[in-house]
Amino acid sequence: MKRLFGNLLILAVVAAAVAFFAAPAVGFFAIRSAAEAGDVQGLARLIDFAAVRQSLRPQLTGKALALAPAPSFLEDPIGAVRRQMERNPVLNGPDVDAYLTPAALAALTRGEGRYASQRSSMTATAIADDAPQPWPKPIFWSVNRARMAVADQGGSRTIFTFERRGPFEWILVQIGLPDGAAPAVAAPGTPVPGKTAAAPR
Repeated sequence: MKRLFGNLLILAVVAAAVAFFAAPAVGFFAIRSAAEAGDVQGLARLIDFAAVRQSLRPQLTGKALALAPAPSFLEDPIGAVRRQMERNPVLNGPDVDAYLTPAALAALTRGEGRYASQRSSMTATAIADDAPQPWPKPIFWSVNRARMAVADQGGSRTIFTFERRGPFEWILVQIGLPDGAAPAVAAPGTPVPGKTAAAPR
């Protein structure tokens, strides 16, 4: 009896360890499944949208104009005002939400990177039907953070960073896009999880 109890205890410890280490991958596939199903509430439970928005903004703000010298207000008042407006993140912020619709999130989990923003006007089911389903590759793991990467056919990687919020609960807090640029315009009326009408962009 004691031996049986000992074996069961060992199995329970092993199962708990496996579940602990596998939890980020389970979270990744849960996000893919919820995105394909258009489950906005499910995505809200799996993703910290405020943190993900914050991680995406710097990746979408690169502009060649930022490297050019600013025009003097005395020499070119119109150009100086225009430059200030272009550099204002509130007036001219990146369209982060184009990457956060269920369809775009489903595309991101398939390694479409910056081109996922073009999927915003599609249904997530359409993306599930016409896109491959690559497996994520773990590239970093610690007690509280884990990163998983999904690569497209060219090898460009989209990186998902999960943060532990409980013994077996991991939440997506960052999305790392591949280098490059792609149009990012969300269709009007497209549901974006984790956003209300008054939420800042």
